[in-house]
This record gives sequence, C-alpha cells and structure tokens, in this order.
Amino acid sequence: MKQWLQKMLIVSVALLTFGVISPGHDIWLHLQDKDEPKQANGPSSETDYRISFSDSQDSGQRETSEKELVTSAKEISYTKFGSKIGPVIADEFDDVIFPKIELAIQETLKTTGDLHKRRLAISERPAGNYSEKIFHVYDMNDRKDLIRFHVRTEKRPQDGYFFNFHYHTSEDEFIAHHSIGDIYWSKNTPPKWLS
Repeated sequence: MKQWLQKMLIVSVALLTFGVISPGHDIWLHLQDKDEPKQANGPSSETDYRISFSDSQDSGQRETSEKELVTSAKEISYTKFGSKIGPVIADEFDDVIFPKIELAIQETLKTTGDLHKRRLAISERPAGNYSEKIFHVYDMNDRKDLIRFHVRTEKRPQDGYFFNFHYHTSEDEFIAHHSIGDIYWSKNTPPKWLS
C-alpha cells in the first residue's frame, strides 16, 4: 500500500506540472551539427591584431608597427571601458594613464631583444564583468605573453571607488604589479566592464 501511494503521488505531481517548467531554448542554438568543423580554442587570426617587425634597415617601418600596436591598445582599452565607464574617465585616461601604458609597451619591446625576428600580437578580447584583463601583448611564435595590462576596481573606505591600472611582465613571471596610476570613479559602485 505504501509503494502504491508513493507511485501515485509521483505520477500526480508529474501530470500537474506538465508543461509548466520548460527548458531554455538558448541551449539548442549553440549546438553544432556533426558535419560542421569545430573551432580551435586558441587565439584565432580574426581576433588578434598582428604586428610584425621586419629585418629591414628602414626604421620607419618599425615605428609604424609600434604605432599600430599602440593604436590597437588604445582601441581595446576603450572597448573594455564600454559606453558607461568610457566617457566618464576618457580625459584622465588619455592624459595620465595611456602615456604610461605606451611607455611601458615601448620599454618592454626594447628589452625583449631580437625585435626584428619577433612577430607580436595584441589580444583583442578584454575581460568583462569585474575581471581585470584589458589586453596582453604576446609573441606569436612562442604563444607566450610578454606584458599583461590590467585594471582593478578598488573600494577605499571613506573615499569611494578607484580604477587601478597596472601591468605585469614576463621577466618576473607576471608576479609583480607595476603600477601605472589610479582614476577616481565615485562613491557609487561602478558598472561592469564592457557595459
């Protein structure tokens, strides 16, 4: 009798809730057919800015490539900031923070050695939500990062929220924080990145 009552209860609950709870249909959109090729997990050629330094005597070619790298870095930074944070901190970022980022990139490129043999790229996808990553400069041959630029949201008691810009280098295995500077937001919580 006890088993019979238990089975009837399960069947009645199943019939009463039939059609009320349905799975999200977004899961079906991301499935691939068996005939479609799967994409690799590594950085793809469409999502990276590639900078190659040639072995030519013309230093103008090298400067142009360095300028392209710096221009890409600025574009990616503003992508990270999004439409809510970007307009608020744009002036201070352009005047104070970005010249230091540019200097850090140039000094890192000088210290890497054999610059004319390296093929450098800059990652295009900054991290969203509250993650720190802005962009990484890496060697395409080795697939190893040379320098990583991050921004961290800090809440200081009685002062409010600040954006702390810093970078890590491969020389110390990305352990040390090399500070670039801080930008004050306000006492209110800042929006998420990429918003």
